Amino acid sequence: MQLAAAQLQAHLEQGLRNLYTLHGDEALLVQEAGDAIRQVARAQGHTERTVHTVAGAHFDWSAVLASGGSLSLFADKQIVEVRIPSGKPGKDGSAALQQIAESAPGNDSTLTLVILPRLDGMAQKSAWFGALDGHGVTLRLDPVERQGLPAWIAQRLQRQGQRVQAGEAGQRTLQFFADRVEGNLLAAHQEIQKLGLLYPAGELGFEQVEAAVLNVARYTPFKLAEAVLGGQLARAQRMLDGLQAEGEAPVLVHFALAEDIRTLHRLRTAVDAGRPLPMALRESRVWGVREKLMERVLPLLGAHTLGKWLDDAHTVDGIVKGLKADGWPIDPWQALQQMAMRVARACAPR
Repeated sequence: MQLAAAQLQAHLEQGLRNLYTLHGDEALLVQEAGDAIRQVARAQGHTERTVHTVAGAHFDWSAVLASGGSLSLFADKQIVEVRIPSGKPGKDGSAALQQIAESAPGNDSTLTLVILPRLDGMAQKSAWFGALDGHGVTLRLDPVERQGLPAWIAQRLQRQGQRVQAGEAGQRTLQFFADRVEGNLLAAHQEIQKLGLLYPAGELGFEQVEAAVLNVARYTPFKLAEAVLGGQLARAQRMLDGLQAEGEAPVLVHFALAEDIRTLHRLRTAVDAGRPLPMALRESRVWGVREKLMERVLPLLGAHTLGKWLDDAHTVDGIVKGLKADGWPIDPWQALQQMAMRVARACAPR
């Protein structure tokens, strides 16, 4: 049974299941979901806990299987936690997880908690994941995207009795907060807790947030590419500056930007040849946020423009590798900025 993260608390209040699977790359959200399950389990008598971390192809799954059927003299219920950092249990692990899942409904003395990173579509279609989902509860813990971050911050502030001002002033405060913590949810959580320690319950002004919240944002080249496709010029510039300050390799930033340009050109060619856009997107393996962005911007872009951008990408590829080009800056970051801003301006919402 698949469950949304927001539904977990209500689900736990209705009754605890014997098997839970958490998968996602956002450490804070995985930790909080796991803590919520453990807290309810301990209140219901699961006082003993064992943790198994699957490392390498030769991991001994027999120890995991044995722990599910063995209790100490001091506890009649237990939590067995299986952590699989790679997300790939292997052949033996697949068989073991299916066995664990099948025995879970009848084993009220053991609560099994399986923790995985974000799984791709193929992994979610595997026999072992199907067994975990079929016999227990699975939660996919997705990252909080930039557009949802202000609301997430406001919700967390509300939990500790604080809020921003109403109206436009409050939204400005939340946007400022989100800019400072984007891409670093654990640090965002810590900054929110800090506000709870520094200021009493009630309304927070912009000056209070500005003075207290550190700039702990973390960016990736692929999030930069999303900002560029979204036509978010100020955000893209901020991310470029942040990536440069963090010492990111220009060649990786170029790869992320150029890959989207190549994909847009491929989609334009396919659509101009009569291919339906949804089919062209699937064939180019575009989904999620990138799919929505490309669906919006592709009608704004002609083949001539995209061809010019391909030439730009080729030129900047040489610059980041030490070559010079007429009409372009020598500095790789300045060249990346010129290319990114050219694309972002064309993709800006009309």
